[in-house]
Amino acid sequence: MSVSYKPVIWNRTKMIYDGVLLAGVAVYILLFLKAGPMLSSALRDVDLPTQRMRAFGSLALLMLTIVLAIGPLSRIDTRFLPLLYNRRHFGVMTAIIAMTHAYYVLGWYFSFSPTPPLTALLTSNTSFTSVVGFPFELFGVFALIILAVLAVTSHDFWLSFLTPPLWKAIHMSVYFAYAAIIMHVALGALLDRRDLALGFLALGGLLMLCTLHLIAGRRETSIDDAACAEAAEEPWIVVGDLSEIAEGRAIIGAAPGGERIAIFRSKGGLSAVSNVCSHQNGPVGEGKVVLGFITCPWHGYQYRPEDGCSPPPFRERIRKYRVQLKGSTVLVDPEPLPLGTKLEPFPIPGELLAASATPAKQGGA
Repeated sequence: MSVSYKPVIWNRTKMIYDGVLLAGVAVYILLFLKAGPMLSSALRDVDLPTQRMRAFGSLALLMLTIVLAIGPLSRIDTRFLPLLYNRRHFGVMTAIIAMTHAYYVLGWYFSFSPTPPLTALLTSNTSFTSVVGFPFELFGVFALIILAVLAVTSHDFWLSFLTPPLWKAIHMSVYFAYAAIIMHVALGALLDRRDLALGFLALGGLLMLCTLHLIAGRRETSIDDAACAEAAEEPWIVVGDLSEIAEGRAIIGAAPGGERIAIFRSKGGLSAVSNVCSHQNGPVGEGKVVLGFITCPWHGYQYRPEDGCSPPPFRERIRKYRVQLKGSTVLVDPEPLPLGTKLEPFPIPGELLAASATPAKQGGA
C-alpha cells in the first residue's frame, strides 16, 4: 500500500518480475526471427517485415493467454501467487506488444496507400458475407482498443476514481479482447499460412484456459458446497478445526448465500473477516497477518483484525463476523457486523493453544 499515487512503487520483487518479463520478450522475438525460418517453410518464404509482424502478433496472443491463466492457476496452487501479485505489469506489457504488432502492420501493408493507413486498413476488405474474406482486421482493432484501455487504467488512481466495482467490470473485458484475438487469428492469419503453429497456439491456449477455469471453479464450488451443507443445520457455520489454522494464517468458510469468510489466527485469538479485499476483490484469506495486520496476498492491502479497517490514512474496510469455538471446532456467524464495528479477537483457551501449537495443515489456500 502507498499513501500517495506513484507511477510504479518499485521494489526488489517488481524489478525481478519485470526483468524476467522483458528478457522473455526479447528471447521470444529473437528465437522467432532467427530459428523460426529454419523450422518453418511458411516463415522462410515471407519477407522480414512479415516475420516481424507475426513474431509480435503471436507473442501478444501467448502473453494474453498467460495473463488469463495466472488467475485460475493461483486458485489451484498458491505457488503461482507471485505471478498474480504483479499481473498488471504483465498486462501492460502485453498491450505494448500488441500495439507494436499493429504498428508494423500499418507501416508495412499500408505505408504506400494513397489514403491514411488506418483508413486503408478498415476499408480495404469489406467482404462481410464471406468467411474467407471477412475483415478479420476489425477483431484485431477491437482487441487492441480494449487492451489499450486496460493498460491506461491499470494504475490504482483509476481504481480509486472509478470505484472498485466499475474498475473490475471494465477489466473483465479482457475476455472479450481474448475472444476477438482468437477470431482475428482464425479468420485472418491462419488462412494465409501453410504451417499450423499459430493455430495450435490459439486452440491449445483456449483449451488450456477453459480447463484451468473449470478446475479452479469446481474446486471453489466444492469448498463452498461443503461449508454450506455444514451450515444448513445450525445458524452458525462450522468452518473447520482449530488445528487447521496456522499462526498468522486463515481458513475459509462460506455462508449459505455464498459470501466467503476468512478466519485468521494470530496471537492467541481468532478474527473473522470477509474474504473479499476492498481493493480488487482479492482473496484476503489466502494472505497472512503481517505486523499485526491482515494482509491481502494480491497487492498488500492491510486491515486491522479487530474492526476490518485499514490503518490511517487509508480508508478501506471489509466486513467483520463473530467467531467462537465449540471444543476445537471453529464456528462463525454468517451475519456480518456493520462496517467498522470493533470486535476483539475471540480468545483461544490455553489448553487448546497448547494442543494446536503445531497445526496439522495450513488452511485457506
